[in-house]
Amino acid sequence: MTTKQITKTNANEEIRNLYQTAFPEEEQLPWEDLMRLTDAMPLDFTAYYDVDTFVGMTIVLPRSDYNWFWYFAVNEALRGKGYGQKILNHIVKRYDDKRLILDMESPRQECDNLEQRLRRNDFYTRNGFKDTMAEKSFQGITYTILMKGEGTFTSQDYDNIISELRKFWTVPSEEKHLEYE
Repeated sequence: MTTKQITKTNANEEIRNLYQTAFPEEEQLPWEDLMRLTDAMPLDFTAYYDVDTFVGMTIVLPRSDYNWFWYFAVNEALRGKGYGQKILNHIVKRYDDKRLILDMESPRQECDNLEQRLRRNDFYTRNGFKDTMAEKSFQGITYTILMKGEGTFTSQDYDNIISELRKFWTVPSEEKHLEYE
């Protein structure tokens, strides 16, 4: 598998389509905002390929004390073929120097996609992530925070990163930003 760093100038329609179809709309930043952030923030936005076939994408925000595994998606036609495991192995190896933090739709929340959430949670726990028991809600969705590595991660840690990132999320012309409950 090969990788390609994604920037505002080389992002293509295939990557945009995966981003917009793999994540619920309420979990997405508008594509134009995400592209703006790839230049404004130290994001590691990576596309993965099997020869010339686009397999998936990840976005990680490297930080001094941990790395936030923000987005991870595999091309729908290629799911269940081991690509997700290969990509996760790549991310874990790349960021093995610090804790790796991610948030996912909580498997403890009553919802229509509980089976999907449970499978996703099982995938991460099989790969060494542990439930921090910290949760946050946004637009009616509760997110469970998982961590790989030693130490702890609390709801306050999550609030701190959201507060820090809010300055990047603000769109000056519209004063639009994410609000967490």
